[in-house]
Amino acid sequence: MKKHLSKKRAVLAAIVTVALALASGVAYAYWTSTGSGNGSMTAAASIAGITVNQTGTLTAMFPGDAVQTLHGTFTNSTGSPVYVGHVNVSISKVEKPAGTLAVGCDATDFDLNGSAAVNAEVPVGTPSTVLWSGPTIQFKDKTTSNQDACKGATVLLSYSTTTT
Repeated sequence: MKKHLSKKRAVLAAIVTVALALASGVAYAYWTSTGSGNGSMTAAASIAGITVNQTGTLTAMFPGDAVQTLHGTFTNSTGSPVYVGHVNVSISKVEKPAGTLAVGCDATDFDLNGSAAVNAEVPVGTPSTVLWSGPTIQFKDKTTSNQDACKGATVLLSYSTTTT
C-alpha cells in the first residue's frame, strides 16, 4: 500500500511540475512578446480597434491667434470594452488645397501640445460616451520669417491611443 501511495505522489508531483513549467513559459512569452515590428513589447503602442474621433472643427489660424483645444470621442470596434490611458496627437502633414504639400509651411509653424489623459474604459460602439479633451494647437508667430506659405493650408492631425 505504501508503495502505491508514493507512485501517486510521484505522478502528482510530476503533473504539478509540468503545469508550473507551462504556466511560467506562458507568462514569460506574454510579457516578452514583440509587437508592431518594434523588436520588443511596448506598453505605449496604439490600441488596435480604437478610433479617435475629433469632434468640432478648428477656426482658421493666423499668427498671434488664440490656442485652440482639441476634443472628441472614440469608436471601439474590438468587440469588448478597452481601457484607454491617453490620446496622443501629432501633425502628420500640412497641405494646400487639392492635397499638395504646403511648401514653406510645415509642422514647425504650429505649437502642438499633443497628449490628453483619458484613463477610462471605452465601451463597444460608435461613438462612445467616453470623451477626451486637452491637446491644444496654435499657429506660431515667427517674427523673423515670412509665413505666407501657410495661408490657406490645412493641418492634418494623426491620433493614437495608449493604455498607459
